[in-house]
Formats: sequence, structure tokens, C-alpha cells
Amino acid sequence: MHLKDTEDHISFRAAARAWLSGNVPAGPAPRDGVASREYALDWVAKCHSGGWSGIGWPADYGGRGLGPDKLVIWYEEYVRARAPSVHDCTFVALNHAGPTLIACGTEEQKAFHLPQILEGRSIWCQGFSEPNAGSDLASLSTTGVVDGDDLVVNGQKIWTSFADIADYQELLIRTEPGSKRHKGLSWVICDMKSPGITVRPIRNMAGTVHFAEVFYDDVRIPLSSVVGGLHNGWATAMTTLGFERKTAAMGMQLDLSVRLEDLIAMAAPKPGSAMAERLADLRAEAAALRAITYRTLFRDQANPSEGSLMRLRFAELAREISETAMECLGAEALADSDWSHLYLESFSETIAGGTAEIQRNIIAERLLGLPREKRA
Repeated sequence: MHLKDTEDHISFRAAARAWLSGNVPAGPAPRDGVASREYALDWVAKCHSGGWSGIGWPADYGGRGLGPDKLVIWYEEYVRARAPSVHDCTFVALNHAGPTLIACGTEEQKAFHLPQILEGRSIWCQGFSEPNAGSDLASLSTTGVVDGDDLVVNGQKIWTSFADIADYQELLIRTEPGSKRHKGLSWVICDMKSPGITVRPIRNMAGTVHFAEVFYDDVRIPLSSVVGGLHNGWATAMTTLGFERKTAAMGMQLDLSVRLEDLIAMAAPKPGSAMAERLADLRAEAAALRAITYRTLFRDQANPSEGSLMRLRFAELAREISETAMECLGAEALADSDWSHLYLESFSETIAGGTAEIQRNIIAERLLGLPREKRA
């Protein structure tokens, strides 16, 4: 695969660079709470007014319908400009919920939600994980019982990022009584202001509130909020996770490379030293991850499970870079709130979006064709 800018690419890159240069906020983003919500929504609204929100979405739904080549250029320029993190509280809406609605939603659902997402008017969170399910998504037990035109939902979710400031939730529940594993699930749009919802924020060891427990006590959700069909939620959820583990993570991967270059410049290791070799190895790993991502994006018929390759290596590399920063900078890293914060946050990377063990199982079974482990 050879990536070479055409005249069109050069023009697009120049336009992206110029717009970012004049619009990226000067100050850092708040790390959590209402202030982080307002900051993120303001940034999405600014991107929308400039024609840079959801640029990979189809034009019929408010995007620009740009292909992976232009998306790569946009993200390269985005991280180069040190624009706000793509993994903020708007991430689920722009990269999970929106694309899933485009692929599986009704026209009414699209007409109501997509403009709000693109224009920076709504925040979404994801209600998949449960206390007794974890990454084994098929074992979830939160129920939704059909009652007239509604689903009556009872149960609990956990590790729900940004639930405390979200407007809507992509919620996966069991709607077919007696069903097991992948069958009988439904993917629904849950209004987080619905009566019966209780959100309990969880403060992580980095000192920020990104996660929350969410409790559902006879929460009524209209059947019109089901996406992809009643009892067909597994297929819809796999669509969502395909976006999360693949194209949605491109900006995060490129941001990781920029972060590594910042570390190399800050550490200024002695040529030939063990630390110089370690940083060089990490730079090579980051380049390899980027190459794998580009290869998958530009392949005509990529296996959706290939997203797990990128997700797994990104999670592990983020941990390795943060650990190296702490070792390389020593006591200085403790005084540098950004690096210490990134280090503490990195421990969640191999859990979020499916644990490293789950990702390895997906790679083994769906990409390599290895036999599944027999259950006891």
C-alpha cells in the first residue's frame, strides 16, 4: 500500500490545516463534569459551523461523505494542531451512536438525533457492561418487558462513561423472556432524563469522573426507540462495536503518536542508551499500528473483526508509552500533571471496549480460525 497525496489531497490538507490553525481552542479542556460537556459541545458546534463535523458521515445525513483517504488526512492534521481530544464526551455520539443510527435506525430516529449530534447539541453514553457480565456482553441480564407501546426496563449498568452528563444512551437489554446469550437482546435509545434512572458517578484513580453506575427502576422506553429491530440487538451491537474498534479509534491512535513524539523531545535520551532504544521501539510500534489501521481502512472487503487488532494493540501501546514516560521522567513525571494523569488513565485502556482477553479471543476465533475453548 502506497499513501501519496494527490492534488486534491494536498488542497484538502491545506484547507484542514488552515481551519484548525484559526479555530483550535487555546486552553486545555476540563477533565470532567458539566464544564467538560460545555467545552466539548462548543467545539463540535464550531466544527459544524466550519463544515468539519461528521465529515465521514453520508451527505444525506449532514456529513460530507468523505472517504478514508480524506479522513486520514483530517485526523493527521487534527492531532498535529493539538485539537481537543477525540476521546472526549462527544466520542460515543459521533463515533458510535450516529454511525449505528445511520446503518440501522429508522428515518424518524435519524431525523431527530443526527442533527443534534452533528451540531453539538447532545451527549451520548453507552449502556453495555454490567456488574456480572463485564466483557461477556452476551450474558447481560438487564431486562426490558414489552408493555403496550413501551419497554419497561429494570437492571443495572456499570462503567458507563459520561453517564452523569449524557442526554441519551445506547442501551443493550434483554427483551425476550427466557432468551440466552446472543438471542433476545435489543439495542434501544434511552433518554437519560427518564423517570426511574439513577446515575452514581465513579471517580477513578486519576481523580476524574468518567465512569458511572446506572440503575433502571421501571424505566419506560418507547418501542419506537428500538434500533435495528426488537430482539435483534446483538447484530446492532456488533455494528456499534465495529465502529468503536476500527475507524473511530483512528484519531486516538494518531494522538498517541504525537504524544510519543512529545515524550521523546522532552526526555532527550542519550543516543545509544537503553532509553533511546526503548523510545525508538515504541516509535516503531506506533508506526506499525498506524500502518495496520490504514491497511484495514483502505481494504475493499475488510473483516469487521479486524478492528480488534487495532483496539488491542492501541490499548497495550498506550499503557507502554505512559509507563515509559513515568520511568523516563522520574520525579518530574509526578510534577507533570498531564503525564501522571495519562499514566493513571491508561490502566483502563485494556479493559474499555472489551478487555484485552476478549480482543484476543476475537482475533483467534474470527481472524485466525482457531477452535473455541470448550466451556466447563
